[in-house]
Amino acid sequence: MLIAHFKKHTLHFKEPGGTSRGVLVSKDSWILIVGLEDDPLTFGIGECSIIRGLSIDDRPDFEGKLQQVCDDINNWQYWLEEGLFEYPSIRFGLEMAIADIAEGGNKILFPSRFTEGKEGIPINGLVWMGDYSTMRKRIIEKIESGFDCIKLKVGAINFDDEIKLLKLIRTDFSDSDIELRLDANGAFPANEALEKLILLSQFNIHSIEQPIKQNQWEAMHNLCRKSPIPIALDEELIGLTDPEDIRRMLEDIIPHYIILKPGLLGGFGQSSAFIREAENNNIGWWVTSALEGNIGLNAIAQWTYTLENPMPQGLGTGKLFVNNIPSPLNIVDAKLYHNPNEDWNLNSIIDGK
Repeated sequence: MLIAHFKKHTLHFKEPGGTSRGVLVSKDSWILIVGLEDDPLTFGIGECSIIRGLSIDDRPDFEGKLQQVCDDINNWQYWLEEGLFEYPSIRFGLEMAIADIAEGGNKILFPSRFTEGKEGIPINGLVWMGDYSTMRKRIIEKIESGFDCIKLKVGAINFDDEIKLLKLIRTDFSDSDIELRLDANGAFPANEALEKLILLSQFNIHSIEQPIKQNQWEAMHNLCRKSPIPIALDEELIGLTDPEDIRRMLEDIIPHYIILKPGLLGGFGQSSAFIREAENNNIGWWVTSALEGNIGLNAIAQWTYTLENPMPQGLGTGKLFVNNIPSPLNIVDAKLYHNPNEDWNLNSIIDGK
């Protein structure tokens, strides 16, 4: 028999994270612990983590639903298969915890050369929005740290300053030196987006995520067709659970890429459905975290490695928080590694039952 409980763990950013939707200073997560009734030393852990104003399960009854799942944990298959479509982060946390306990409760959900510490996952360096001088400093730090793929948040500061930043980078680093990805988080008005993308294209941009707000399929289709920069869908995927809806969205918009965030989409199974449909339509993809703490990031990274996608992934978020749970994850030479010789420190979570 399984037993379960959860504990809230609010993550605090080392530095405010600026996006076009606002500035993030903290992020709420709930750690789900699923154990064996007759073996208290064996348990699986999952992370249910939301982004305020973006996650569809950012709603008042979130903790009530999580408690309902804990009270009915032995019916976990129902919850994973049909009971949590409106609560993708809880579904993801439950999927994570069940996979963990199924493998012995050692936080090794997908054994591989990655979990053995023998191979790393290439990742991009993330630069948050800020004023011109702050962003310039952060960009230089990422480049000096060995990153050859940098993702810049755009759309909140003055557009001319963003152009200056990109010009600065390209003055010293060609596109063969540094791959630049942009993320607008839906910041551009639909009637201005193409003009902005044309201006941005002079800097040899790899891709831009969600240039306009989601649920404007016709406008996004036209933008994907005309844009000189490949477009990646991110927020556009949130809330789609039916395979037919996923297929129709991709076929209507025809993006160049999609960005997979298991915590926002409902877990690995749901993310895999997006991948299958994308590949059926010759659409590229990569995986990023949704700013989970190390428990969620660990699971996402292990799953991502098994997909064998050689592109840099968006998994460099583990160092963002002052109170992240210590883990075996490390970044070395722009790759994420799992060091099997380093232990997890879960005392604050387990002892807080």
